[in-house]
Amino acid sequence: MSVKPELYDVIRRPIITEKSTMASEHNAVVFEVAIDANKPQIKEAVEALFNVKVKAVNTVVSKGKVKRFRGKVGKRKDTKKAYVTLQEGNAIDVATGL
Repeated sequence: MSVKPELYDVIRRPIITEKSTMASEHNAVVFEVAIDANKPQIKEAVEALFNVKVKAVNTVVSKGKVKRFRGKVGKRKDTKKAYVTLQEGNAIDVATGL
C-alpha cells in the first residue's frame, strides 16, 4: 500500500502535551495540521495514514503571538490543531511517530 505524499502535507505532526494526553483517554488524538486543511481532508488523511476509522474532527486555529527579538517586533505563525476522535476499538500510538 502506497501513501500519497499530499497526506503528509495535511497532517504535520502529532501534538504531545498534557491536554492532548487527557484527550487520548477519550479516544482522541491531537495533530498540528496545515492552516488551509478542512475537516474532510483531515479525516481522509488520518484514515489513510493510520488505518483507523475517524468518528469526528474538531479544529482550532491559534493566532500567532507578537514577540520581540533584540528589540525588533515579530509575529509567530498562526497554527491549526485538529482534535481527531476515533471510533471505538481504534487507536493511534503517537509515541512511535509517523
